[in-house]
Amino acid sequence: MITRRQFAGSTPWLVASPLVLSSCSQETVADDYEVVARRTWQPGAATNLSGATLGRELVRFATLAPSSHNTQCWKFALDANGRSITILPDLARRCPAVDPDDHHLFVSLGCAAENLVQAALAHGLKGEAQFDAAGNAVRVMLEPTRAQATPLFTAIPVRQCTRGDYDGKALSGEELALLQRAGSSEAVRLLLLTDRPAMEQTLDYVMQGNTAQLADAAFVKELKDWIRFNGADAVCMRDGLYSVSSGNPNIPSWIGDLAFRWPLTSKGENDKYARQVRSSAGIAVFAGQAADKAHWVEVGRCYERFALQATALGIRNAFLNQPVEVAALRPPFAAALGLGGQRPDLVVRFGRGPAMPRSLRRPVEAVLV
Repeated sequence: MITRRQFAGSTPWLVASPLVLSSCSQETVADDYEVVARRTWQPGAATNLSGATLGRELVRFATLAPSSHNTQCWKFALDANGRSITILPDLARRCPAVDPDDHHLFVSLGCAAENLVQAALAHGLKGEAQFDAAGNAVRVMLEPTRAQATPLFTAIPVRQCTRGDYDGKALSGEELALLQRAGSSEAVRLLLLTDRPAMEQTLDYVMQGNTAQLADAAFVKELKDWIRFNGADAVCMRDGLYSVSSGNPNIPSWIGDLAFRWPLTSKGENDKYARQVRSSAGIAVFAGQAADKAHWVEVGRCYERFALQATALGIRNAFLNQPVEVAALRPPFAAALGLGGQRPDLVVRFGRGPAMPRSLRRPVEAVLV
């Protein structure tokens, strides 16, 4: 789920190239992007909303969840009576190379469902999320309750997957306990790896997976298709991986396309991952009790609570999912973690560090059915 690749390090000439605006926008890239980013991530009013207006606001909060390659692989159906919101998979936004069994897609639906439940409570509605196996959808039933804006709700418009270096400092036992509680459930096991040998072992699997993925032409092509190389393209599409969020410069799309046609090596990426893991306070591994869509949704909900709790504590996180995306690595990785026959679902590093530029989201109108 949600993998970004940094390519500019192997092609430094890109930094010196003049910025050519995409045909998506004729306005100033920086101004366009900043304005849209602020609007996308604005906090919402917690009172005086009802009916369809409230439903749309809940959907907006749901769309602020992470998704594979920021594909935003979801659709939302509002019940006419305001009693439920259904989250459906948008199969047109699948990533078959990195996610052939739609694991990440259903994890993403779970992340959106958790945001929706947290936002509903802040607006005086208790949300009960249920997976509908017949429709491959998540239905969130809503009923009136006392409004409560929890720290997790407040964290929704602040949360991000922060793909930079962290400060390398350990977290307190109390902070780790809060993360453990937020990210666990009866159906999902959360392992928090904070000792350096365990983190180095996981890093080895990350680098093996990264090497395998960069050798896969279909993976590289799919990744390139979801990268937005400059602010104008990011604003035009409102989805995908804004390259500046990974520390790269704004560059013209044609240069980005050309860079991806050059043979990529794994060394620079592996060196980056080694630096980032070693600057992290720990690594979180999520594993559902079963490898099915219902559990993948539950993994997504647990991860999102983990990410929101981390955000509330001033802790950042980013995905390192190569060991679960490369099928051949999953069994030995699971064995190394002591998971037995369980499938590891997500790998996430965490720690404190600076914020990065935000990814964007499509407007609510684009995801309603």
